[in-house]
Amino acid sequence: MQGVSVSTLAALASGGSFRAVALFKDYLKLLNRSGINPMVDGSCFGRQCMLRLYSINTNRARRLDSRIRATWLFSGGGKKMDASIERSEATNEEIVIFFFQLDLETRIQYALNTEQFDVAQQLRNKLNEVETEIIKQQDVKRGSSRSEAQDKALNLLRLRADLQKAIDDEKYVLAAELRDEISMLEVESLAASAKALAYENAQYAYRLGEKVRHKIFGYRAVICGMDPICCESSSWMGIANVEKLSQGPNQPFYQVLVDVHDDPNLLVAYVAEENLSATEKPDLTRFDHPYVSFLFYGTDTTGDFIPIKQLREKFSRPRHEVPSMDTQDGNEDDNI
Repeated sequence: MQGVSVSTLAALASGGSFRAVALFKDYLKLLNRSGINPMVDGSCFGRQCMLRLYSINTNRARRLDSRIRATWLFSGGGKKMDASIERSEATNEEIVIFFFQLDLETRIQYALNTEQFDVAQQLRNKLNEVETEIIKQQDVKRGSSRSEAQDKALNLLRLRADLQKAIDDEKYVLAAELRDEISMLEVESLAASAKALAYENAQYAYRLGEKVRHKIFGYRAVICGMDPICCESSSWMGIANVEKLSQGPNQPFYQVLVDVHDDPNLLVAYVAEENLSATEKPDLTRFDHPYVSFLFYGTDTTGDFIPIKQLREKFSRPRHEVPSMDTQDGNEDDNI
Protein backbone atom coordinates (compact mmCIF):
# COMPACT_ATOMS: atom_id res chain seq x y z
CA MET A 1 0.00 0.00 0.00
CA GLN A 2 3.03 2.25 0.15
CA GLY A 3 1.89 3.89 3.38
CA VAL A 4 -1.51 5.06 2.15
CA SER A 5 -4.35 4.39 4.57
CA VAL A 6 -7.67 2.82 3.69
CA SER A 7 -9.36 5.98 4.97
CA THR A 8 -7.60 7.87 2.18
CA LEU A 9 -9.09 5.47 -0.36
CA ALA A 10 -12.50 5.90 1.24
CA ALA A 11 -12.34 9.63 0.53
CA LEU A 12 -11.86 8.79 -3.14
CA ALA A 13 -14.37 5.97 -3.24
CA SER A 14 -17.09 8.19 -1.78
CA GLY A 15 -17.60 9.59 -5.26
CA GLY A 16 -18.29 6.17 -6.75
CA SER A 17 -21.57 5.13 -8.32
CA PHE A 18 -24.32 3.26 -6.54
CA ARG A 19 -23.86 0.42 -9.04
CA ALA A 20 -20.27 -0.17 -7.94
CA VAL A 21 -21.28 -0.07 -4.28
CA ALA A 22 -24.12 -2.54 -4.92
CA LEU A 23 -21.72 -4.98 -6.58
CA PHE A 24 -19.40 -4.82 -3.58
CA LYS A 25 -22.30 -5.24 -1.15
CA ASP A 26 -23.40 -8.47 -2.85
CA TYR A 27 -19.80 -9.64 -3.06
CA LEU A 28 -19.21 -9.13 0.68
CA LYS A 29 -22.30 -11.19 1.47
CA LEU A 30 -20.99 -13.95 -0.79
CA LEU A 31 -17.57 -13.90 0.89
CA ASN A 32 -19.16 -14.10 4.34
CA ARG A 33 -21.23 -17.11 3.28
CA SER A 34 -18.29 -18.86 1.62
CA GLY A 35 -15.89 -18.34 4.51
CA ILE A 36 -12.96 -17.58 2.20
CA ASN A 37 -10.29 -15.61 4.02
CA PRO A 38 -7.92 -13.17 2.30
CA MET A 39 -4.71 -15.00 1.42
CA VAL A 40 -2.37 -12.14 0.55
CA ASP A 41 -1.93 -8.50 1.57
CA GLY A 42 -3.46 -7.31 -1.69
CA SER A 43 -6.63 -9.29 -1.06
CA CYS A 44 -6.76 -8.03 2.52
CA PHE A 45 -6.55 -4.46 1.22
CA GLY A 46 -9.24 -5.30 -1.32
CA ARG A 47 -11.60 -6.48 1.38
CA GLN A 48 -10.98 -3.32 3.41
CA CYS A 49 -11.51 -1.30 0.24
CA MET A 50 -14.85 -2.97 -0.41
CA LEU A 51 -15.99 -2.57 3.20
CA ARG A 52 -15.26 1.15 3.02
CA LEU A 53 -17.01 1.41 -0.33
CA TYR A 54 -20.13 -0.20 1.12
CA SER A 55 -20.23 2.10 4.16
CA ILE A 56 -19.48 5.41 2.42
CA ASN A 57 -21.42 8.58 3.06
CA THR A 58 -22.81 9.71 -0.30
CA ASN A 59 -23.71 13.12 1.14
CA ARG A 60 -19.99 13.93 1.15
CA ALA A 61 -19.85 13.21 -2.58
CA ARG A 62 -22.77 15.57 -3.17
CA ARG A 63 -21.08 18.31 -1.15
CA LEU A 64 -17.84 17.84 -3.08
CA ASP A 65 -19.69 18.05 -6.40
CA SER A 66 -21.37 21.26 -5.23
CA ARG A 67 -17.99 22.75 -4.31
CA ILE A 68 -16.58 21.82 -7.69
CA ARG A 69 -19.48 23.50 -9.49
CA ALA A 70 -19.23 26.57 -7.27
CA THR A 71 -15.49 26.81 -7.90
CA TRP A 72 -16.10 26.88 -11.62
CA LEU A 73 -19.10 29.23 -11.62
CA PHE A 74 -17.49 31.82 -9.37
CA SER A 75 -13.86 31.55 -10.46
CA GLY A 76 -13.79 34.77 -12.42
CA GLY A 77 -14.25 33.40 -15.92
CA GLY A 78 -11.58 30.74 -15.57
CA LYS A 79 -8.86 32.93 -14.04
CA LYS A 80 -8.77 30.71 -10.96
CA MET A 81 -9.44 27.01 -11.43
CA ASP A 82 -9.39 24.12 -8.99
CA ALA A 83 -7.77 20.78 -9.95
CA SER A 84 -10.93 19.05 -8.71
CA ILE A 85 -12.78 20.08 -11.88
CA GLU A 86 -11.00 17.15 -13.58
CA ARG A 87 -11.96 14.67 -10.86
CA SER A 88 -13.76 11.77 -12.54
CA GLU A 89 -16.17 9.50 -10.70
CA ALA A 90 -16.58 7.43 -13.87
CA THR A 91 -12.83 6.81 -14.01
CA ASN A 92 -12.72 5.88 -10.34
CA GLU A 93 -15.59 3.44 -10.79
CA GLU A 94 -13.89 1.88 -13.78
CA ILE A 95 -10.66 1.34 -11.83
CA VAL A 96 -12.43 -0.07 -8.76
CA ILE A 97 -14.50 -2.51 -10.81
CA PHE A 98 -11.31 -3.58 -12.61
CA PHE A 99 -9.77 -4.36 -9.22
CA PHE A 100 -12.97 -6.19 -8.28
CA GLN A 101 -12.54 -8.37 -11.38
CA LEU A 102 -8.90 -9.16 -10.51
CA ASP A 103 -9.79 -10.03 -6.93
CA LEU A 104 -12.59 -12.35 -8.01
CA GLU A 105 -10.31 -14.18 -10.44
CA THR A 106 -7.76 -14.72 -7.65
CA ARG A 107 -10.40 -16.01 -5.24
CA ILE A 108 -11.85 -18.38 -7.85
CA GLN A 109 -8.42 -19.90 -8.41
CA TYR A 110 -7.89 -20.27 -4.66
CA ALA A 111 -11.30 -21.95 -4.24
CA LEU A 112 -10.46 -24.40 -7.03
CA ASN A 113 -7.04 -25.14 -5.54
CA THR A 114 -8.64 -25.93 -2.17
CA GLU A 115 -11.42 -27.98 -3.84
CA GLN A 116 -14.19 -25.60 -2.75
CA PHE A 117 -16.04 -26.12 -6.00
CA ASP A 118 -19.42 -24.78 -4.88
CA VAL A 119 -17.76 -21.58 -3.69
CA ALA A 120 -15.81 -21.33 -6.95
CA GLN A 121 -19.08 -21.54 -8.90
CA GLN A 122 -20.70 -18.82 -6.81
CA LEU A 123 -17.68 -16.58 -7.30
CA ARG A 124 -17.67 -17.32 -11.03
CA ASN A 125 -21.32 -16.25 -11.22
CA LYS A 126 -20.40 -12.99 -9.51
CA LEU A 127 -17.49 -12.56 -11.91
CA ASN A 128 -19.88 -12.93 -14.85
CA GLU A 129 -21.98 -10.12 -13.36
CA VAL A 130 -18.93 -7.90 -12.98
CA GLU A 131 -17.78 -8.64 -16.54
CA THR A 132 -21.25 -7.73 -17.81
CA GLU A 133 -20.94 -4.40 -16.01
CA ILE A 134 -17.52 -3.85 -17.59
CA ILE A 135 -18.97 -4.48 -21.05
CA LYS A 136 -21.70 -1.92 -20.32
CA GLN A 137 -19.05 0.60 -19.33
CA GLN A 138 -17.17 -0.01 -22.56
CA ASP A 139 -20.32 0.32 -24.65
CA VAL A 140 -21.19 3.63 -22.99
CA LYS A 141 -17.65 4.90 -23.47
CA ARG A 142 -17.10 3.75 -27.04
CA GLY A 143 -20.68 3.76 -28.31
CA SER A 144 -20.07 0.21 -29.55
CA SER A 145 -17.49 1.70 -31.90
CA ARG A 146 -17.42 0.06 -35.33
CA SER A 147 -20.62 -1.97 -34.85
CA GLU A 148 -22.61 1.19 -34.11
CA ALA A 149 -21.26 2.88 -37.24
CA GLN A 150 -22.15 -0.17 -39.32
CA ASP A 151 -25.67 -0.34 -37.87
CA LYS A 152 -26.31 3.31 -38.69
CA ALA A 153 -25.01 2.83 -42.23
CA LEU A 154 -27.42 -0.07 -42.75
CA ASN A 155 -30.31 1.97 -41.36
CA LEU A 156 -29.45 4.77 -43.81
CA LEU A 157 -29.62 2.37 -46.75
CA ARG A 158 -33.01 1.12 -45.59
CA LEU A 159 -34.41 4.63 -45.06
CA ARG A 160 -33.19 5.80 -48.47
CA ALA A 161 -34.93 2.83 -50.09
CA ASP A 162 -38.12 3.70 -48.18
CA LEU A 163 -37.78 7.33 -49.27
CA GLN A 164 -37.54 6.37 -52.93
CA LYS A 165 -40.58 4.12 -52.61
CA ALA A 166 -42.58 6.90 -50.92
CA ILE A 167 -41.68 9.29 -53.77
CA ASP A 168 -42.63 6.69 -56.40
CA ASP A 169 -45.97 6.16 -54.64
CA GLU A 170 -46.46 9.96 -54.41
CA LYS A 171 -46.66 9.81 -50.60
CA TYR A 172 -44.97 13.15 -50.16
CA VAL A 173 -45.79 13.69 -46.47
CA LEU A 174 -44.15 10.38 -45.63
CA ALA A 175 -41.25 11.23 -47.94
CA ALA A 176 -40.68 14.52 -46.07
CA GLU A 177 -40.64 12.70 -42.71
CA LEU A 178 -38.18 10.12 -44.04
CA ARG A 179 -35.96 12.88 -45.46
CA ASP A 180 -35.77 14.54 -42.02
CA GLU A 181 -35.00 11.20 -40.36
CA ILE A 182 -32.25 10.52 -42.90
CA SER A 183 -30.67 13.92 -42.26
CA MET A 184 -30.52 13.28 -38.52
CA LEU A 185 -29.16 9.77 -38.99
CA GLU A 186 -26.47 11.01 -41.38
CA VAL A 187 -25.13 13.31 -38.67
CA GLU A 188 -25.17 10.48 -36.10
CA SER A 189 -23.55 8.09 -38.58
CA LEU A 190 -20.74 10.53 -39.28
CA ALA A 191 -20.08 10.95 -35.55
CA ALA A 192 -20.12 7.19 -34.96
CA SER A 193 -17.73 6.60 -37.86
CA ALA A 194 -15.35 9.28 -36.57
CA LYS A 195 -15.41 7.72 -33.10
CA ALA A 196 -14.74 4.23 -34.47
CA LEU A 197 -11.88 5.58 -36.57
CA ALA A 198 -10.42 7.35 -33.53
CA TYR A 199 -10.32 4.10 -31.56
CA GLU A 200 -8.78 2.17 -34.44
CA ASN A 201 -6.06 4.76 -35.19
CA ALA A 202 -5.40 6.11 -31.70
CA GLN A 203 -1.95 7.62 -31.16
CA TYR A 204 -0.89 8.37 -27.60
CA ALA A 205 1.93 10.59 -26.40
CA TYR A 206 2.11 8.81 -23.03
CA ARG A 207 2.05 5.17 -22.00
CA LEU A 208 0.62 3.15 -19.12
CA GLY A 209 2.66 3.58 -15.97
CA GLU A 210 4.46 6.72 -17.16
CA LYS A 211 4.88 9.51 -14.64
CA VAL A 212 3.65 12.89 -15.87
CA ARG A 213 3.05 16.37 -14.49
CA HIS A 214 -0.04 18.54 -14.97
CA LYS A 215 0.89 21.71 -16.84
CA ILE A 216 -1.69 23.89 -15.10
CA PHE A 217 -2.09 22.43 -11.59
CA GLY A 218 1.47 21.14 -11.24
CA TYR A 219 0.74 17.83 -9.53
CA ARG A 220 2.58 14.60 -10.35
CA ALA A 221 0.54 11.69 -11.66
CA VAL A 222 0.90 8.28 -13.28
CA ILE A 223 -1.04 7.09 -16.35
CA CYS A 224 -3.37 4.16 -15.64
CA GLY A 225 -5.69 4.34 -18.67
CA MET A 226 -6.41 6.23 -21.87
CA ASP A 227 -9.08 7.04 -24.43
CA PRO A 228 -8.50 8.43 -27.95
CA ILE A 229 -11.13 11.12 -27.34
CA CYS A 230 -12.95 12.47 -24.30
CA CYS A 231 -15.45 9.83 -23.19
CA GLU A 232 -16.87 11.67 -20.19
CA SER A 233 -20.40 13.03 -19.95
CA SER A 234 -21.36 16.40 -21.40
CA SER A 235 -21.97 17.74 -17.88
CA TRP A 236 -18.44 16.73 -16.82
CA MET A 237 -16.99 18.35 -19.94
CA GLY A 238 -18.85 21.54 -19.07
CA ILE A 239 -17.43 21.62 -15.54
CA ALA A 240 -13.90 20.81 -16.81
CA ASN A 241 -14.20 23.48 -19.51
CA VAL A 242 -13.14 21.02 -22.21
CA GLU A 243 -14.44 23.25 -25.02
CA LYS A 244 -11.77 25.84 -24.15
CA LEU A 245 -8.93 23.39 -24.75
CA SER A 246 -7.04 24.06 -27.99
CA GLN A 247 -8.03 20.61 -29.31
CA GLY A 248 -11.29 20.33 -27.41
CA PRO A 249 -12.59 16.82 -26.68
CA ASN A 250 -11.11 15.38 -29.88
CA GLN A 251 -7.75 14.43 -28.42
CA PRO A 252 -6.51 11.63 -26.16
CA PHE A 253 -7.66 11.81 -22.56
CA TYR A 254 -5.86 9.97 -19.78
CA GLN A 255 -6.95 8.34 -16.54
CA VAL A 256 -4.32 9.40 -14.03
CA LEU A 257 -3.56 8.59 -10.40
CA VAL A 258 -2.49 11.74 -8.56
CA ASP A 259 0.30 11.55 -5.98
CA VAL A 260 -1.36 11.91 -2.57
CA HIS A 261 1.47 14.17 -1.42
CA ASP A 262 0.66 16.64 -4.21
CA ASP A 263 -3.12 16.58 -3.83
CA PRO A 264 -4.59 14.20 -1.20
CA ASN A 265 -8.18 15.09 -2.16
CA LEU A 266 -8.07 14.53 -5.92
CA LEU A 267 -6.40 11.11 -6.33
CA VAL A 268 -8.09 10.17 -9.65
CA ALA A 269 -8.46 12.57 -12.60
CA TYR A 270 -9.31 12.51 -16.29
CA VAL A 271 -6.92 14.81 -18.15
CA ALA A 272 -6.51 15.98 -21.74
CA GLU A 273 -3.20 15.13 -23.41
CA GLU A 274 -2.39 18.81 -24.00
CA ASN A 275 -2.49 19.44 -20.24
CA LEU A 276 0.16 16.82 -19.42
CA SER A 277 3.93 16.87 -19.78
CA ALA A 278 6.50 14.11 -19.40
CA THR A 279 9.30 14.39 -16.88
CA GLU A 280 12.53 15.60 -18.45
CA LYS A 281 14.69 13.37 -16.24
CA PRO A 282 14.00 9.97 -14.64
CA ASP A 283 11.70 10.54 -11.66
CA LEU A 284 12.91 8.24 -8.89
CA THR A 285 11.21 10.12 -6.06
CA ARG A 286 8.55 8.40 -3.99
CA PHE A 287 5.04 8.25 -5.44
CA ASP A 288 2.13 7.24 -3.21
CA HIS A 289 -1.38 6.26 -4.20
CA PRO A 290 -3.73 3.54 -2.88
CA TYR A 291 -4.24 2.01 -6.34
CA VAL A 292 -0.65 1.53 -7.51
CA SER A 293 -0.22 -1.71 -5.56
CA PHE A 294 -2.74 -3.62 -7.70
CA LEU A 295 -2.36 -1.84 -11.05
CA PHE A 296 1.44 -2.06 -11.28
CA TYR A 297 4.18 -4.57 -10.50
CA GLY A 298 6.55 -1.86 -9.27
CA THR A 299 8.83 0.68 -10.94
CA ASP A 300 11.49 0.33 -13.63
CA THR A 301 14.99 1.85 -13.66
CA THR A 302 13.64 5.23 -14.82
CA GLY A 303 11.08 5.46 -12.01
CA ASP A 304 8.03 4.78 -14.19
CA PHE A 305 5.56 2.12 -13.11
CA ILE A 306 5.30 -1.30 -14.79
CA PRO A 307 1.62 -2.06 -15.55
CA ILE A 308 0.31 -5.52 -14.81
CA LYS A 309 -0.42 -7.69 -17.82
CA GLN A 310 -4.21 -7.43 -17.36
CA LEU A 311 -4.04 -3.63 -17.45
CA ARG A 312 -2.06 -3.68 -20.71
CA GLU A 313 -4.56 -6.10 -22.21
CA LYS A 314 -7.49 -3.94 -21.12
CA PHE A 315 -6.18 -0.99 -23.14
CA SER A 316 -4.45 -3.09 -25.85
CA ARG A 317 -1.10 -1.52 -25.11
CA PRO A 318 2.27 -3.18 -25.80
CA ARG A 319 4.81 -3.88 -23.11
CA HIS A 320 7.33 -1.07 -22.72
CA GLU A 321 10.98 -2.08 -22.66
CA VAL A 322 13.45 0.24 -20.94
CA PRO A 323 16.68 0.12 -22.99
CA SER A 324 18.90 0.01 -19.91
CA MET A 325 17.05 -2.87 -18.30
CA ASP A 326 18.77 -6.23 -18.06
CA THR A 327 17.39 -8.50 -20.78
CA GLN A 328 17.40 -11.45 -18.39
CA ASP A 329 14.27 -9.98 -16.79
CA GLY A 330 12.46 -9.95 -20.14
CA ASN A 331 9.91 -12.64 -19.32
CA GLU A 332 9.15 -11.58 -15.75
CA ASP A 333 5.88 -9.93 -16.68
CA ASP A 334 4.26 -12.95 -18.31
CA ASN A 335 5.42 -15.33 -15.60
CA ILE A 336 3.72 -13.46 -12.79
